[in-house]
Amino acid sequence: MAEERSVKLYGTWSSPYVLRVKLALKIKGIEYDYFEEDLANKSELLLQYNPVYKRVPVLVHNGLPISESSVILEYIDETWTDPPHLLPKDPYLRAKHRFWAAYLQQVAEMFGTSLVLKSQGKDIEDVVNEYWNKMDVAEELIRETFPYNEIPCFKDTIKPGYLDIILYSLVGTSDASEELFGFKPFIPERYPLLASWTKALSEVPEVKEVTPPKDKLIELLRTIRQMYLPSAPKA
Repeated sequence: MAEERSVKLYGTWSSPYVLRVKLALKIKGIEYDYFEEDLANKSELLLQYNPVYKRVPVLVHNGLPISESSVILEYIDETWTDPPHLLPKDPYLRAKHRFWAAYLQQVAEMFGTSLVLKSQGKDIEDVVNEYWNKMDVAEELIRETFPYNEIPCFKDTIKPGYLDIILYSLVGTSDASEELFGFKPFIPERYPLLASWTKALSEVPEVKEVTPPKDKLIELLRTIRQMYLPSAPKA
């Protein structure tokens, strides 16, 4: 019976999608068992729990698996109904949070590390300019949509929610890539809202507790970069 009542999370430490679920569980105060997966040698349980995509994260609650990070976040919020809530109760605001979360995710995928590492010269400039243009839209319209005219504040009973979690998972650990590649996702002068919002999230105790170590992320990024660098010509 204990097995049926357990909450388990299958993931990898460096995954931003797994980070989302860890944040949601931590913020909601849900105890769980964590299982680190080697994606080069996936466990039979992972393949069993997520036979469609065969990837992390997978949350297993009462013996039942739930896949896809955004789906898991909503499942957590709907299952553990005590506050703090991840999504607003108002249907319109819920829809807006989901919309902007999807938009930020789309931009992040467009400007993924692998795309940048594969690009050369003018291609990189084009990708960066497109990223800035899309972030200009987010800075302006999120400011109009939500009451974030001042620096977001997470204190006392005010905890990060669904959109906060998505944003932080995408750019919260960017200081590692900034140190290695020299690219900053949000220039404070150009994006005062997004930059201050991300900084405020980074200072939340629950967020600090589950954020991967910077040195480990830098080491991983170096390894990934080496995979895409052209091989030196043989003598």
